[in-house]
Amino acid sequence: MKTYTLIAGVNGTGKSSMSGVLQTQRGDLGLIVDVDKIAVEHNCGAYAAGKLAVSRMREALARGESFTQETTLSGERTKRFAREAKEKGYFIRLFYIGLNSAEESVKRIENRVAKGGHGIDRIDVSRRFAKRFEDLLKVLPYCDEAEFYNNENGFEIAGEYREGKIIRRNGSAPEWLTALEKALTAPPQPPAPVGRDDPGTPP
Repeated sequence: MKTYTLIAGVNGTGKSSMSGVLQTQRGDLGLIVDVDKIAVEHNCGAYAAGKLAVSRMREALARGESFTQETTLSGERTKRFAREAKEKGYFIRLFYIGLNSAEESVKRIENRVAKGGHGIDRIDVSRRFAKRFEDLLKVLPYCDEAEFYNNENGFEIAGEYREGKIIRRNGSAPEWLTALEKALTAPPQPPAPVGRDDPGTPP
């Protein structure tokens, strides 16, 4: 079965760590598209790496191969990719990672930088955090299955998405999952002005 896997969340939530965990547990992830690794391999900026990531994903899609993408879901590209993959008969699954505050994401990014990793501008993190559910809800309808993980203190599955509803797991839900439930059931809002995708954001 050809599968399109999304490992998603705001910067600093732990997408790369989740990718590492899944690679030890599963053998069906296919091509792993990691913009940060592409940037290092090609010694280029995030925007150029994002364009290379799009190219690799399109090649996998054209060949009908399974592939996995790490993404913040920011912008419209991932929604378009999910729609195209669905039309081509892909099984689409999502692993979404959440934290309760943008400040926690910023702290983790600062810790990563202190260890030699890459940084993300605080303003970009705050902007993506503020619209994280808006971005998620654009992609969620295309997903055949979705799992939500809380990463306040290690990955813990908090819920899953079934038939348009979030089913909680492991008792009480983290604050961010409760907020997502409210966003999912809220009346639709007028569409935001159309602009270009978030610069430097993976598709």
